[in-house]
Amino acid sequence: KSCPRQPCFPHKDALRRAMAPPPARRSSGLAAVAGALGLAAWSLQALSHAFLAPSPSSPPALRGLTTGSTLAGASVDVSGSSDVLAQARAALLARKALKVDLTGKVAFIAGVADTSGYGWAIARELANAGATVLIGTWPPVLKLFEGTLKKASTNEARKLDDGSLMEIAKIYPLDAMFDAPEDVPEDVKTNKRYAGVGQYTIGEVVEQVKADYGKIDILVHSLANGPEVTKPLLETSRQGYLAASSASAYSLVSMVSRFAPLMPPGGSVLSLSYIASQRVIPGYGGGMSSAKAQLESDTRTLAWEAGRKYGIRVNTISAGPLKSRAASAIGAGPGGKTFIERAIDYSTNNAPLTLPLYAENVGTTALCLSTDLMAGVTGMTMYVDMGLHAMGTAIDSPAYEGLDKPPMTPGSAN
Repeated sequence: KSCPRQPCFPHKDALRRAMAPPPARRSSGLAAVAGALGLAAWSLQALSHAFLAPSPSSPPALRGLTTGSTLAGASVDVSGSSDVLAQARAALLARKALKVDLTGKVAFIAGVADTSGYGWAIARELANAGATVLIGTWPPVLKLFEGTLKKASTNEARKLDDGSLMEIAKIYPLDAMFDAPEDVPEDVKTNKRYAGVGQYTIGEVVEQVKADYGKIDILVHSLANGPEVTKPLLETSRQGYLAASSASAYSLVSMVSRFAPLMPPGGSVLSLSYIASQRVIPGYGGGMSSAKAQLESDTRTLAWEAGRKYGIRVNTISAGPLKSRAASAIGAGPGGKTFIERAIDYSTNNAPLTLPLYAENVGTTALCLSTDLMAGVTGMTMYVDMGLHAMGTAIDSPAYEGLDKPPMTPGSAN
């Protein structure tokens, strides 16, 4: 017969003995079994709390568990089992640290138009963790991007860790140069590349997301554009300089000010920066280095203002060079090498870690910054560049000729 709310045993005598008040310090095999069953039930409950609910210290189900605790209506004697409880607590905390569950969270990633860049890698990692992924794409390439996602050749890039394919819940046309329809100049309004895409200013997209999902928990700014990026700063026009700043830096300010009211406390905002914000990078011109410096400065100010007003966090990742489609478009210089190829060669020769940097390195860092594991981190520039930012000189400089060449990082190509 079923025995609701009590452990079940095959014999009545055993049942009677198990239900009787135990003598002090009694530890029979049957009581141990009952305790183990109860502890197992509690552990499952605690695990669900740990994975699905934020926990500032220990899981709620862990607090207050002492000798004689009641679990799901059953009294469980765990006297003499402090070591078991300690092991259970350690296991739960370790498991929570290893598993991130973003089920029910909504992430909006702005600036994704292909599968080769950091924005895509971030979207994939968030989807891996269960988040609903929304993407904002520049209108002129929207149809091309949508067509790319339908191709079988893209399936490998969409594949998640469990073998399923990443689903993008919705793709919104987004031109982050404009906050409202009245900001759009006539030549853009009548441009055939914008024809038929619908509403695409920041304010309009925010309203669409609000109507579709009601909230977002994670906002990723993966936007940068400098129309004169190949020009030295001395040759950059005012129009080109301000365009780089508007698209690459102010767009973050605009998006945070408009999306933040849709974000619950604890939400996360991320952007992508580059070491040119702090160091001179020849070839990265047109005001782009200035725009990245603005982005990092604004990150700190937005962390203060949005943290106090909305309870959300704002951070930026300064990522190392990656041969994405956008970076490759900067073009080739003398010698036939593109800017990004030279940047990658310099990094692998001079960074503390001479391993190649992959988009996934930035994706997993962004995932971590988007979760409660980083609940105390805001206003920070996180470097994901194999340590290149820490270097003060280039070891492949002629100044180091005649000295022993430092060894390469184990596992890297020679």
